[in-house]
Amino acid sequence: MNLNIELPDESVARLEKQAAAHGVSLEAWVQELAREKAREDDSLANRRKAQAAAARILEIQKRVKPDPQGWTIRDYIDHGRL
Repeated sequence: MNLNIELPDESVARLEKQAAAHGVSLEAWVQELAREKAREDDSLANRRKAQAAAARILEIQKRVKPDPQGWTIRDYIDHGRL
């Protein structure tokens, strides 16, 4: 897929300088920047999903009543193995 983007000359010059410093073409440099941005966005989305899941778990835990016998989950697991 080809995409044409209009950028101010100042921005192009800056990007060309960065690309040259990394030993790649301007096109390759812009592609790398786009990939990095996409990874950051994916990482942020995953972090938000994890935070939302943790918040839901904490809300559920607030409604859980203590075991009447004082058993932990580990106690129940061990009991089932006997």
